[in-house]
Amino acid sequence: MELKELEARMHEFVRSKGWYDPDSAKPQTPRNLAASLAIEAAEVLEHFQWRETAAQPEQLAGELADVALYLLQLASISDIDLEEAILQKLAQNQHREWPDP
Repeated sequence: MELKELEARMHEFVRSKGWYDPDSAKPQTPRNLAASLAIEAAEVLEHFQWRETAAQPEQLAGELADVALYLLQLASISDIDLEEAILQKLAQNQHREWPDP
């Protein structure tokens, strides 16, 4: 499945819940989505608290999906082509050097 198709399905889901409605109790603003993205990323980290591998990979998969969905939605409503942004960042990082610890 292409990224644009995932984006369309994500928007379809959000619309079906009424979260894009002007009077929604869960307004899908860039700030709210960025906060939700950070919260979900922290939930990913919980799977590794005090361990090197996730004890419940299927639950980790769900949290990773939540992160991806919020990222996709935030990029979309911010008029950012996430695929293009990723490709540009990869090209930029190709020539970057990271010091060893």
